[in-house]
Amino acid sequence: MPAVRVDGVEVAYDRAGRGPLLVLAHGATMDARLFRGQFEDLADEFTVVAWDEPGAGRSSDVPLSFRLADYARCLAAVIDDVGLGPAHVLGLSWGGTVVLELYRNHPALVRTLLLADTYAGWKGSLPAAEVRSRVEGAERMLAVPAEAFAPTMPGLFAGQPPAEAVRMLSVMSADTRPRSMRTELTVMAEADQRDLLPKIEVPTLLLWGERDARSPVEPVAHQFLETVPRATLVVLPGIGHLSNVEAPEPFNRTVREFCRAHS
Repeated sequence: MPAVRVDGVEVAYDRAGRGPLLVLAHGATMDARLFRGQFEDLADEFTVVAWDEPGAGRSSDVPLSFRLADYARCLAAVIDDVGLGPAHVLGLSWGGTVVLELYRNHPALVRTLLLADTYAGWKGSLPAAEVRSRVEGAERMLAVPAEAFAPTMPGLFAGQPPAEAVRMLSVMSADTRPRSMRTELTVMAEADQRDLLPKIEVPTLLLWGERDARSPVEPVAHQFLETVPRATLVVLPGIGHLSNVEAPEPFNRTVREFCRAHS
C-alpha cells in the first residue's frame, strides 16, 4: 500500500495500471473502495490512483484545525508521490470540492477536472436552510451507534440500491471516525468556491445522475456549466447521487472518452 506523509498526516492510496494519471477522490463517510468499479475497469488505459482521504480508510485522523486547503495539499502530495502528473483528477460528491481546491492551490498538477455529482462547497451550491438541515442530520447520524447507521441515506440512489453497494457502503460507514468526520463536516458546510469557477482554465467534465437528490442537476450542475469556461455536462438518465456505483458502465465509458480526448 503506497502512502505519503504530510505534516504528520499519513495518506494512503491504491495504484494500478499504466498510462496517463487518473486520480479519484471519494465522498464523505467513504474511502477508496467506493471506486472499485472504476479502479478495475480503467487501469487498462490509465494509471489509476484512488486515495483514502485524511481521516478515512487507512489514512490517519485529521487535527481539529484541518481545513479545505489541507485536504487539497494532501491530495497534491499523493500526485507528487506518484510522479506522473499533471493528472486527470476526478472528485465525486465532497471529493469534487476537494478537487476544486486542489486546482485553486496546485493548478500545475491538474490536466483536467472531472466533477461528478458534486458541489462548489455546500455553502457555494446549496440554500442556507439546506446546509443547516444537512449539518443537523449528520450530527444525528454521528451520534448513533455504528451498527445503527444506515449507509444508504435518501438520495444516494435513484432506485433500489444494489445489494453489493449496500454491503460496500455498510463496511465503509462502519469505519467512519466521528472526530475526523465532524472536522470534515465543518469544512463542507463552510466551503464556498463560487469565486473559483470562472477562473478554471482546464477542460472540465461535469458528470451527473439525472435523479441526484443530494446535488440536483438543476440548479447545481447547471451552476457549474454556466460558470466554468470549458465545462461539458453529461447526465446519466435515471441515476442518483452515487452515479459511479449505480451506473458504472456509462460512468466509466464517459470518463474514459473524456480523459482519452485530453491526454
